[in-house]
Amino acid sequence: MSTSPKFGEVLNHIDNTSRKETIILGGGCFWCVEAVFQDIQGVERVINGYAGGDAQSANYEAVCSKKTDHVEVVLVEFDPSVITRDEILEIFFVSHDPTTPNRQGNDIGPQYRSAVFYTNDEQKEAAERQMRELVPELYDQPAVTELVPFTSFYAAEDYHQNYYAKVGDRNSYCTFVITPKVGKIRKKYSHRLKSRA
Repeated sequence: MSTSPKFGEVLNHIDNTSRKETIILGGGCFWCVEAVFQDIQGVERVINGYAGGDAQSANYEAVCSKKTDHVEVVLVEFDPSVITRDEILEIFFVSHDPTTPNRQGNDIGPQYRSAVFYTNDEQKEAAERQMRELVPELYDQPAVTELVPFTSFYAAEDYHQNYYAKVGDRNSYCTFVITPKVGKIRKKYSHRLKSRA
């Protein structure tokens, strides 16, 4: 996948290599998850989209109708020589609450459920381990994260891409939801942040 898929395109196959690996993660509003991972060293690309539904296509209006069963997700492409899949998954589980079914805070509905769409068996094993060990330690509750193999990814509309970087605190949702979440991750993982020129 050399170029980012555009809205309306579907991605049905992912080739992981020794130099890049891709995982699809759902942890509430995709704007939040995207903003968290864009700062992390070794993350080469983050694309907002939809996965996990029954419908043969996906768009924001249809997914928000709760009739397609899609999840708002981010496709995270990373360099495993810089950051491991375990580190990617740890940041994912720390950055959202994987113990609340179909919601993150005030974002309620099946499109906001916690989900890992793994693209290889190693990702599945790593996620199972963190759901068994890390999540109960962090939240004192079991994970309800959906763990399923990747089948298809639908790129979200262009205006959803790079959202927090473009809009920032000019949007009240960003101010009250995304900014604190990003701040928490930047503080906890300051050693893993990309350098700012």
